[in-house]
Amino acid sequence: MPQITIAKPDDWHLHLRDGEMLKAVLPHSTRWAGRAIIMPNLVPPVVTAADAAAYRDRILDALPGQDNFTPLMMLYLTEQTEPNDVVAAAQAGIITGVKLYPAGATTNSASGVRDMDKVMPVLSAMAEAGIPLMVHGEVVDQEIDIFDREAVFIERVLHPLREKLPELRITFEHITTSQAVEYVRASEANLGATITPHHLVINRNAILAGGIKPHYYCLPVAKRETHRQALLEAALSGDRRFFLGTDSAPHTEPNKLQACGCAGIFNAPNTIEILAQIFDDAGKLSLLEGFVSRHGPNWYGLPVSDETIILEKQPQAVTFESEIMTGEGPVAVFDPMLDIFWKILS
Repeated sequence: MPQITIAKPDDWHLHLRDGEMLKAVLPHSTRWAGRAIIMPNLVPPVVTAADAAAYRDRILDALPGQDNFTPLMMLYLTEQTEPNDVVAAAQAGIITGVKLYPAGATTNSASGVRDMDKVMPVLSAMAEAGIPLMVHGEVVDQEIDIFDREAVFIERVLHPLREKLPELRITFEHITTSQAVEYVRASEANLGATITPHHLVINRNAILAGGIKPHYYCLPVAKRETHRQALLEAALSGDRRFFLGTDSAPHTEPNKLQACGCAGIFNAPNTIEILAQIFDDAGKLSLLEGFVSRHGPNWYGLPVSDETIILEKQPQAVTFESEIMTGEGPVAVFDPMLDIFWKILS
């Protein structure tokens, strides 16, 4: 059976939550990821260096004993964030970057930014100190259609910000549109983008066709098939500006299956296997390592892992758990709705 060996991947956008949920979901990422950028949108959010250090310690305490994993911490940008605090946290090695959530854009984003002018002093200090900014790229204006929020964000927020601070290093996270792909490609410097496995697999029909399917609802929401095809082409292109960020975001079944269900897809248990199948089907298996293991470290100025994982193609489709149990309740695992033949051996 065919095998490939690749440098151990990293996850450049991961939600681990906290408490009992953290303990249950963490092993599904550490099984294959050597590092991950940890999202700071807890309740309350991670806004200080002390918050980040304490959260990092809780993650390390929850690690399975055999797994070698480095959580890369972030601060949650608010309109009260002090520039000196951010720079000091980065210089102390506590944080890797800062996350911009437009207020109300997604889960636990109420403390996010409403007025970009109020955070310009922080962003200027970050640009000078070389601290990356990770952005959830959506506007939240009610008059903007939810399927257009990412494209409008580029026009109203991202492009003006990059014109004001061209030296600021920005990661455009979990992109979902052809406009985002084109914008990243047109940039000459200081702009990279993460792509999730689920946005490479589903379009908006997965959520809405044949009945509402809450387990495929995430933010940014999946778009038309033409946008999915643009994301696929970017991921499969070998362009170093595009790399893996799973945006794996666990919610319990009761919180997904309600009148106002939570946005988020838990894909940590099968991300690498899904991506191996996607790259294999496209005849681009040789480019998988770049997307999952090399482009991200290159973007963040970190070494590629000297560890490896082995993937083997099976003669029959492999199966995954439909859900995992946590101390807070069951969490559904992403169903990619396609046959997966690849399996991680070690």
